[in-house]
Amino acid sequence: MNITLDIEERAPFAEEADFGPVGAYERIKGRARFAIDPRLPANAHIVDLTLAPVNDRGLVEYSTEIFLIKPVDMNRGNRRLLYDVNNRGNKRALQFFNDATPNNDPRTAQDAGHGFLMRQGYTVVWCGWQGDLLPGDGRLTMELPVATGLDGPVTGPFRAEYIIEEPGMTTVSLGGHDYIRPCPAVDTGTDAATLTCRRLQQDPREPVAAGDWRFATVDTSGNTWPSDTSCHLPRGFRPGWIYEIIYTAKDPRVLGLGFAAVRDLLDFLRYGVEDTAGLANPLREGSPGIEKAYGWGRSQSGRFLRGFVYEGFNVSDSGRRVFDGVFSHVAGGGRLRLNYRFAQPDRYPRQHEDHHYPSEEFPFAYARTENPFTGEQDAILKRPETDPLVVHTQTATEYWQRRGSLVHTDPRGNDLPEHENARVYLLSSLQHNDAAAALEGGVPRYPLNPLPANPVLRALLTALDQWVTDGLPPPESRIPTRADGQLIAGDAFRKEFPAVPGSACPDPHALYHLDRGPDFVDGVISHEPPEEDRTREYPVLVPAVDADGNESAGVRVPEVAAPLATFMGWNLRKDSEVMAGIVGSTLPFAETEEDRAAEGDPRPSIQARYPSRQSYLNAVRTAAMALMEDRLLLAEDLDRCVAAGGKRWDKRPGAASKQP
Repeated sequence: MNITLDIEERAPFAEEADFGPVGAYERIKGRARFAIDPRLPANAHIVDLTLAPVNDRGLVEYSTEIFLIKPVDMNRGNRRLLYDVNNRGNKRALQFFNDATPNNDPRTAQDAGHGFLMRQGYTVVWCGWQGDLLPGDGRLTMELPVATGLDGPVTGPFRAEYIIEEPGMTTVSLGGHDYIRPCPAVDTGTDAATLTCRRLQQDPREPVAAGDWRFATVDTSGNTWPSDTSCHLPRGFRPGWIYEIIYTAKDPRVLGLGFAAVRDLLDFLRYGVEDTAGLANPLREGSPGIEKAYGWGRSQSGRFLRGFVYEGFNVSDSGRRVFDGVFSHVAGGGRLRLNYRFAQPDRYPRQHEDHHYPSEEFPFAYARTENPFTGEQDAILKRPETDPLVVHTQTATEYWQRRGSLVHTDPRGNDLPEHENARVYLLSSLQHNDAAAALEGGVPRYPLNPLPANPVLRALLTALDQWVTDGLPPPESRIPTRADGQLIAGDAFRKEFPAVPGSACPDPHALYHLDRGPDFVDGVISHEPPEEDRTREYPVLVPAVDADGNESAGVRVPEVAAPLATFMGWNLRKDSEVMAGIVGSTLPFAETEEDRAAEGDPRPSIQARYPSRQSYLNAVRTAAMALMEDRLLLAEDLDRCVAAGGKRWDKRPGAASKQP
């Protein structure tokens, strides 16, 4: 194992707070340096690794930033490692498990939140894996080699899509965001490239004449300069329109090493005694070390875990299992396609944004299925000796935007039997984004969905640990199915959704078979844009709803079981009938029966449901206790749920004037 740790900082965490029996924690910050052998079978499938420069031992060198929070005395911890797959370089575990404010440099007691992970005794580990991230805002980054051909730079077709919501913008990075390192263009002339625009995905592409745009950037003084990493449109981008540029790019980084970095770092932290320079493994100092390792990720990082397992990285080059359990949150039916030439792991398809980037591709399910369009049979979990146990949670948003039904149906839309090593849960009527997330540029039409997932996530992490450690299975999957009539097509949903005044329903985000070219199986895209066959559609189904418009199946958190509104996992754009990003929405109930009648709202009013504040809190407590009995809520979260219910009641629209 060729790994060297450069420790830059080792200091107390949370101001030396005492986390009960576990005691104090410390933070460790630094860099891990790797030298990987491209000749080993375990590395043979890393795309372009054989084109990377090697050292005098024939090894490819690269490095990543690392960050650890661990008990000062590892003997007092639970010997469990939680690897938080960072999201675009951002740390997320403390936010979602400890209810802490997001912070990429956690060091204070406030950064520990209520200390759930610390009180449980977890060691929390982060490292960079997304090799196209630029430094800034505390993001975890990597240093990766560039693939180089025998006769010069490696080149190939590259497609980038942009939607600019702000008026007046004239220049965008070819990476799409200022935190992404762009893939440079071979030629900064526009004759060999194409730029098109369209208002909606289904509209014809309108070419932008080669003389009307440039590969250029604009400095702070307004001067325009040639640039192989920027697109400049002097007349400005139309807000909300889809712009697509296709050009020949060069110098791809070997991004698949992001998977290898996680594999090799975790293998060292679990089993290594000292690194190649003789530095002791910080997790084995005076202790027997880590016994079990879990991977957790949400959204992009949840897709990372599905891709990591599917592509065989959950086994080290010495044959050891890396993660005993993985917890993928809001990944939907996708998996991260990191390991291909000119990969763009920052992008993910939505109904209006980033179309046709590799994400939701067969296989979608953990169990083995057959692709009806190719005859191929495959599964996410296909290596029983080294596959982890899996907890997969998804919100309403994933069914609408991220093709989440394909996680538990076959590609024809039929229910699948539950995989013995995976549990899948719908968090009913919740949205993809964190409840505290900011508005997406003012685009959504309806108020955002405020419901939190954190209490259920804590309970399911606990259940995953019990499953791995003691063989106690988690609660049975809670998903809508075709068999129970709770998993339906979009047109059926529109018929059953209540006719709330002023509301409209979208279509689910459809999915068709795509052809990226004959070499994509080897990690090289030759068709840009990919060829979409609309005669080959994978059914995308959505959860059914009750008379209020809240989802009937799944894990109904107290806010849904005792509702003050209809909560959806989708929202609509103000400028069209397509969905707005990955945010949900809220349609509050009328305050009184008089208000309801005046508005023509078919849903009973708050007054008709809850005669008093206390009656509402009683309903919240009853719902929370039911989740506790099913091991979907921890005892420590019961009073938190009731207290949050009191705040919702007091802050609801019309509370001051209408209710005691």
